[in-house]
Parts: sequence; structure tokens; C-alpha cells
Amino acid sequence: MKLIDNVLRDWRISKTKKFIPKHAIILDIGAFDGMLFKKNAKKMSLGIGIEPLIKEKIVGDNYTIYPGMFPEFMPENVDFDVITMLAVFEHVPKDKQQVVAESCFKLLKKGGVVIITVPSAIVDKILDILMFLKLADGMSTDEHYGFEPEDTLKIFCKPNFKLVNKSKFQLGVNNLFVFEKL
Repeated sequence: MKLIDNVLRDWRISKTKKFIPKHAIILDIGAFDGMLFKKNAKKMSLGIGIEPLIKEKIVGDNYTIYPGMFPEFMPENVDFDVITMLAVFEHVPKDKQQVVAESCFKLLKKGGVVIITVPSAIVDKILDILMFLKLADGMSTDEHYGFEPEDTLKIFCKPNFKLVNKSKFQLGVNNLFVFEKL
């Protein structure tokens, strides 16, 4: 990953910090290299990641990342305080989005939160330029299909979840959603 990829990733991770309680058990969907766990190591008690781009399990001090796709691969016998999907949900095919939301509901403790960042559709054009200029690598941009961030509200809605935070960041082109399990 190039510098700009890392800066944007770290910025997304920084937006999650205030929503992660001490001693949290976290599921990071699209965990890639585990940076979310590394940056929250002192706050969390356990991290489990799922990442389709790795071939073998990655084990850290208090986290493990498994190769696979969510929800086809779901941890068993673990109730999570937090589930994160940072720059991931826009990659989920439309026909699987509701299944992802329902799977999150099943895995979360009551009062647990799902933290999602979703870029605005304009980001695809920005990424194309940055990749052309070799300033960013981008990840799986071929899986973007113009997902509208506002659709996140329809997918993660009552009676299972309530919206506790909705905000924009990264100069207004990225969106943060935090939903609490009812």
C-alpha cells in the first residue's frame, strides 16, 4: 500500500475509536493486515478478523485474522461488542447486503455496535485519478458499483438496530455510520 492508502485507512480507523469500549471483543470484517487491531490493542480484549485477500491465518498478540468471506465464514461461540466494516460495505453485492446486516445482528451482544465507513460514489473517480498517477493502490476497486451511502440506513434499520452516529469525514467524501443493536 502506498502512503496515501495508509493515511486514508488510518483516518478511517481513527473515526472508530470513540465507539469502541474498553475490553471490547471486536470483529473486523475486511481486516486486511490487522491495523484496526494494532491501533486498538490496549482497548480491546480480543479481535477476530475476516479477510478474503489473505491465504493463511494471521495471529497477533490479542487478535487472529482468518481468510474468508463474511458471512460465509462466521466465528462461532463468540458474542461481539463491536463489528467493524471500514471501506468494506460498498464491496458487498446488493443481494447479500441484508444477509450481512442480519449476520451482524446475530453476532453482536445487545447494545453492541456496528461501525461502518462507506465512501461517496465520487470516491471512485478520485481513486481512478490517484491510481493513474500511481499515488494510491486502491483495493478491489473493481468491486465498487456505485453504492449509495444513504442505503446503509435502510439496510441497518429497526427493529434490529438504531442509528447512533452518522457523519461525514475525509473532506466530506466518506461516511461514518454507527448502529447499536436493540
